[in-house]
Amino acid sequence: MTHTIEAQWMGKMQFNALVNGHAIIMDAPERVGGEDHGPIPKPFVLSALSGCTGMDVVAILRKAGKEADDLNIIVTGEISKQPPIEYIAIHVLYEFKGPEANKDAALTAVTDSQEKYCGVSHMLKKIMPVTWEVTYNGVNIFNNQPAALLSVN
Repeated sequence: MTHTIEAQWMGKMQFNALVNGHAIIMDAPERVGGEDHGPIPKPFVLSALSGCTGMDVVAILRKAGKEADDLNIIVTGEISKQPPIEYIAIHVLYEFKGPEANKDAALTAVTDSQEKYCGVSHMLKKIMPVTWEVTYNGVNIFNNQPAALLSVN
């Protein structure tokens, strides 16, 4: 099995990608010759990670009968200072709200996603550190980001 996308140049700096039949617009800011009709491409890597791990977590919780009331995922990519400009580290923050009885299940679901199931995270970990933390009802219950990096976020 393979995944294939097609990207069509639309003029200036804009490309429209067709992903599984869905149009995705990528563009650059006006200051570099674009018209800002869409996001720049690089953050789509962070979006792919959030969607992959988020869908894992929701599926794992549903299977366990422990759904969350709310889940917000914030993915931060640290960018290199020299070209090629690339992500050199990624941190994922999972913010859950829900019954206290489901707190352990939420942490297990995140751990399983990050360590067993999320293919995007697995790929990215081959080239850079991917760390994560979990808050549940506003309380931090897990964080594997090294202390030296905590000031970056």
